[in-house]
Amino acid sequence: MPLRDNGPKNGGPAWPRGRYRGGVSDAAALAARDLSAGYDGRIVLAGIDLELHAGELVAVLGANGTGKSTLLRALAGTLGLLAGTVLVQGQPLGGLSRREVAQRVGVVPQESEVAFGFTVREVVAMGRAPHQSGLMLTAPRDEALIAKALDACDLGELAERRVSDLSGGERRRVTIARALAQDTAILLLDEPAAFLDVRHALTLFEIVRREISERNLACLAVVHDLSQAARFADRVVLLADGKIAAQGSIEEAMTANVLQRVFGVPVRVGRDESTGLQYFLPGA
Repeated sequence: MPLRDNGPKNGGPAWPRGRYRGGVSDAAALAARDLSAGYDGRIVLAGIDLELHAGELVAVLGANGTGKSTLLRALAGTLGLLAGTVLVQGQPLGGLSRREVAQRVGVVPQESEVAFGFTVREVVAMGRAPHQSGLMLTAPRDEALIAKALDACDLGELAERRVSDLSGGERRRVTIARALAQDTAILLLDEPAAFLDVRHALTLFEIVRREISERNLACLAVVHDLSQAARFADRVVLLADGKIAAQGSIEEAMTANVLQRVFGVPVRVGRDESTGLQYFLPGA
């Protein structure tokens, strides 16, 4: 399905040179070519081709059990491939050490264990580990990135509190701040707004969009809410039956017919006249 040529949202950079329609270009920050992945020999994803570029947010959508989290694990290198290739900044993922991957790819899993015995600042500082020596000494650049991540996620006033004392939503922001402190070129988010109320979910996506713009990040996020995906993503990838059912711009890929095929229920697609934002309602 053809992709947009007018660049990412919020004034981001134009598409890199070398990009072309319908394939995977050498300019991609992260790319999957004919990727197949699964567990214990069982194929969950097959024949996945996608690309992710600097300065854009790509949302991955699909019903439960369609392989969204499996896709992120395969792209992050925490799940071995059954077939195909993942390229990170043009290099095969399998040829990079775990440290090299962590210096390039930040990951926020759907469920992450937070070190409860530590303060918020200490947990966020753990994001700097891939860039530090074996002595784990903190340099001025580390301190600056930690402070920036705390500020970006509105955690400054909570910095010295124990993570065990925080709410689930606050702990989620700590996990995202740790990934931002990692200062990678690529960010993979698995339902980043999980456990967050509406206000904090919107704030989180605004944070992610700002970080994408300021740092020229390439970000792939599994998103549960269709309206959030339409509001914040540059492109979407819709999964069904372990394959890509559609990908492209919001207008191209998130049609009523495609959404019904992906989710198995009729979805009414409309646009709010006062805001211009699209909305999606299940049911005929």
